Amino acid sequence: MHHEVGRRVFLRLAMGALAAAASPAPNTGRTPGLRVDIGDIRLFVDFEGPKLAPEGAVMHERPSLLLLHGGPGGDHSLFRPVFSQLADICHVVYYDHRGQGRSDRSSPDKWNLAQWADDVVALCDVLGISRPIVLGHSFGGMVAQAYAVRHPTHPAKLILSSTHSAFRINRSAAKFAALGHPECGELLRAVWASEDGELMARYIGECIPQYNRHTSQDPQAVRRVIPSPEVTAHFYRPGGEAHTLDFLPQLHKVRCPVLILAGGADPITPVANAREMAAALPAGLARLETIEGAGHGLFHEAEEIYFTHLRGFIKA
Repeated sequence: MHHEVGRRVFLRLAMGALAAAASPAPNTGRTPGLRVDIGDIRLFVDFEGPKLAPEGAVMHERPSLLLLHGGPGGDHSLFRPVFSQLADICHVVYYDHRGQGRSDRSSPDKWNLAQWADDVVALCDVLGISRPIVLGHSFGGMVAQAYAVRHPTHPAKLILSSTHSAFRINRSAAKFAALGHPECGELLRAVWASEDGELMARYIGECIPQYNRHTSQDPQAVRRVIPSPEVTAHFYRPGGEAHTLDFLPQLHKVRCPVLILAGGADPITPVANAREMAAALPAGLARLETIEGAGHGLFHEAEEIYFTHLRGFIKA
């Protein structure tokens, strides 16, 4: 396949790798909401649960939980409505990363983990949020790590969900094989080294469904996402940041308690990667919880136990 044609196919298909094997009709609408100016762009933000709650003669400030979505190239909608259940104990803050979803596009030179991490701080500054609890899922967990090592005194707590500090392609290939899908491991190795759109199409169709052990109860969830495939392609391109990131040598800088959640049947961010993160964090800060039998989409695959862990950690 000609390189430029392959790149166009890659751009069109890459978004499908974010959450499901389906190729949803893109939702290109821009819904009304709070678009917060953080200096050079506006980020789309939404909230559930009050920041202040009456408690006797005073208004008690509740913790703010910032949710960092996966991708890159997705949006916050995959957190909804399941994270609404935390609004009774938290001020839940949803937002779309720079360049993604309903937020401003910005430019490719700012589609990087350092900028996305700094955007967390800038957003909190504008919203008046101090000492947030920050949850990053999948790619969002990579942003959360960049944020925690660049701004170690900013978060009160960190939650790393189905994520890792560096891609371990051979380890993921081995996990695919252990789950009975060795062909997906071979495809992953091939896709990782190529921009071939035909390989990507095969990987999306055959292997993304193996990220999770159960079908989502909401088949419309992916259709609600506003995809940004150009950001996906920029991040995962050969030589792109997905190929070079490695936070393990920097995790010693983290200063807050960290909850790490991993699915025992997740091939793309396997438990071994979570153990690496836990070992690299300062002694006494990390708590690793493995949810056996669950795949990558933990909060859908094992909702009850996942949110039990979250509640305990938030309230501790």
